[in-house]
Amino acid sequence: MSAETYRDAWGIPHLRADTAAGLARAQGRVTARDRAWQLEVERHRAQGTSASFLGPGALSWDRLARRARLADTARRCFTALEAKDPETAAWVRAYVDGVNEGLAETPEDGPAPEFARTGLVPGRWEPWTPLGVWLATHLLFAGFPAKLWREHITAHLGPEAVALFAADGPGTAGSNGWLVGGERTTTGHALIAGDPHRYIEDPGVYQQIHLSCPEFDVVGLAVPGVPGIAHFGHTGTVAWAITNAMADYQDLYRERLRRTGAGVEALGPDGTWHRAARHTETVEVAGEPGERDSAEVVEVEVIETDRGPVIAGGPEGLDDGTPAALSLRHPPRVTADLGFGALLPLLRARTVADVDRALDAWTEPVNVVQAADTEGGLLHRVAGRVPLRPEANRLRPVPAWEPGHEWTGWHTPPRAGLTDGVAVMANQRGLSTPLGVEFAPPHRADRIAALLAGRERWSAADLPAIHTDTHLASAGPLLDHLAALTAPPAPVALTPEAAALRARFLAWDRRMDADSTDAAAYAALRTAVVRRLAAHPALAPASAPPAYPEVLLPWLALVPRVGHALEHLLRAEDLYGIDRAGAVRAALEEVAAAPPSGTWGDTHRLAPWRALPDTAAGPGEPGLSGDHDCVLCTSAVPGLTDRAARGPAARYVWDLADRDNSRWVVPHGASGVPGTPHHRDQQPLWLDGGLTPVITDFTRLTKESDD
Repeated sequence: MSAETYRDAWGIPHLRADTAAGLARAQGRVTARDRAWQLEVERHRAQGTSASFLGPGALSWDRLARRARLADTARRCFTALEAKDPETAAWVRAYVDGVNEGLAETPEDGPAPEFARTGLVPGRWEPWTPLGVWLATHLLFAGFPAKLWREHITAHLGPEAVALFAADGPGTAGSNGWLVGGERTTTGHALIAGDPHRYIEDPGVYQQIHLSCPEFDVVGLAVPGVPGIAHFGHTGTVAWAITNAMADYQDLYRERLRRTGAGVEALGPDGTWHRAARHTETVEVAGEPGERDSAEVVEVEVIETDRGPVIAGGPEGLDDGTPAALSLRHPPRVTADLGFGALLPLLRARTVADVDRALDAWTEPVNVVQAADTEGGLLHRVAGRVPLRPEANRLRPVPAWEPGHEWTGWHTPPRAGLTDGVAVMANQRGLSTPLGVEFAPPHRADRIAALLAGRERWSAADLPAIHTDTHLASAGPLLDHLAALTAPPAPVALTPEAAALRARFLAWDRRMDADSTDAAAYAALRTAVVRRLAAHPALAPASAPPAYPEVLLPWLALVPRVGHALEHLLRAEDLYGIDRAGAVRAALEEVAAAPPSGTWGDTHRLAPWRALPDTAAGPGEPGLSGDHDCVLCTSAVPGLTDRAARGPAARYVWDLADRDNSRWVVPHGASGVPGTPHHRDQQPLWLDGGLTPVITDFTRLTKESDD
């Protein structure tokens, strides 16, 4: 099987092979050459072995990966895939063969420097490893720890607190997508655009790639370590894109466990004790990166009940002695199906009907999908498996020993049409409402819809302006409080400095632009308000989280919860007797006394996740426009930090009139190796809202190697 690799001016790989299997092998090989360090980090994370070279900071994740049985689930899913869909299983094997070939080669630019720092040597991928990478990437994506937060805040403030702090006002997701039907475009063919918002990683979580063989020719955004193009693709005649549906499809069960001479037993809903699977694994933990001589070995007890693996606590309770054990139930562990059967049919799709049929096999994450084809077909649906079970399961951990919390089937994925020729998906309530509990606030979706309504006809060149819109609608409640500060009967007059700052805020255009001093001042005020509310005696007791594993604690932190729910907390009829007007007044005086000296971009800087945080040399990370509830969703954590760890992990515009008129960009570049020409060459475009052209004509590409 022959395969050829071409590179465009941005170093993006364009692969051509005689067969789909040969193409998968080439994709694996080129990914290993471009992203070797990233692939090895992800392989180790899927196996729960990353602390062996990353050190103690990775131990909590490794414990979770072991206890959740990610590797075992991936093996089960691959075994089932071999039995049910041998063609796809062989295709995945071909990709893995390519990865192993690529990892064994020495890149022209030399190996990624992280290997030398840690002493890590690339290992061997197994056929199930891509499934493990997918599981590890998305285990926390659905946010099951939010159920622990609801339980925690209810215990301190009562059940009404759940709605006050709900993600609806606002939450933590931030992907955008929109479809414009042919009747609203300049060409008469549909356009699809958007930007998945995730943690910005370096190397990036998405890989621009072009895959071509006699069966199909597809451009799109692949996940390094996984064959094909799952989330965002264009085959020439049909294109598709997704956002997180915000569905709830993972359950937590409180278990009653006891030790016996034979092992561990769990109390079941039938009132009897049942034998739980149990064994012990060891996790190697390095000292400082690369110091394997100082490594220690930590034992991890792995227990699985009839509900699922125990991910926190055990027969003796949590680490602080609190009697608790939590098991996790999620679709791939129950069905031994991760949805990989959809990947080849997606590549082969020619129409939206083909995409629709392919996505019937999808499992997780549960997504809202938009698709369009050159024949005028349109698709707007949810894809993925969401179990049917009682409402209580969706809200909080439920007692495993009580009947009535079983799964009884699967929801039928909802579908919808377009309104006024457009469909907008931004994690808001809508198409997937029956499947979820908490959703993103409507601000981004409403803003996108309003912008689209402002023009009768759209072209591919017009759409990037929507990607970078910085209007912050969620600023309204805080600005309303400022407006009311001097209304009768105002108890205390503002100082001249605070009065001037208040007037400045009320005249502000509510745009979170990087060069804006007003946006910087607003962010400082918001931070001061959040900290004052979180420190109030009525809320402060909730600041001490339960003794759950460290990897789950970000979902249980009070200050970020207050920051993200500020809109609701300021609008609520009452907030546990807290004088919110007084808190806003005090915060205004605080900021007026020491106003920020710079712009929003001075503090709102990119904070990408790196497995080795200090590997990147050179200048500091760039300042960013946008904010959590802007269409340009570069998420700060009000009250904690202005830095943005989340943002657009890619941007795209798919043109159904002419695929070569499509465009895309990623935050960094095609290469995962620091210092190489294509490691960060797309970042200036990404910062400015620009996009690179999508090239699919092989005659325009210059061959750089004989791969």
